Amino acid sequence: QVQLVESGGGLVQPGGSLRLSCAASGFTLDYYAIGWFRQAPGKEREGVSCISRIDDSTYYADSAKGRFTISRDNVKNTVYLQMNSLTPEDTAVYYCATDEEFPGPECIDSDYAYWGQGTQVTVSS
Repeated sequence: QVQLVESGGGLVQPGGSLRLSCAASGFTLDYYAIGWFRQAPGKEREGVSCISRIDDSTYYADSAKGRFTISRDNVKNTVYLQMNSLTPEDTAVYYCATDEEFPGPECIDSDYAYWGQGTQVTVSS
């Protein structure tokens, strides 16, 4: 049974950093496309950053480029999102998602079958 559990969210001041973790179980992460999405209040869910299951290539949304870094540890079966220079616009619930068929690395939520429960990130002074 595929399961994703996110952690690492919280309250951070503007300009601060957070590292989100997504622990995967029930499957081997190395063979799956996986990524991070977020949904802010009143907005649609958007793809933030994703990794291909084919060649580990990555995708970053324009809002994430230069500030966020996605990585995965296949030994720990965990994917991370390092977020730096956070702004209030980054406030959202962040979700981890994965799929065994979609090659990635595009972050289109309809292409990902399995989702975690989300972790809240709040950027505020």
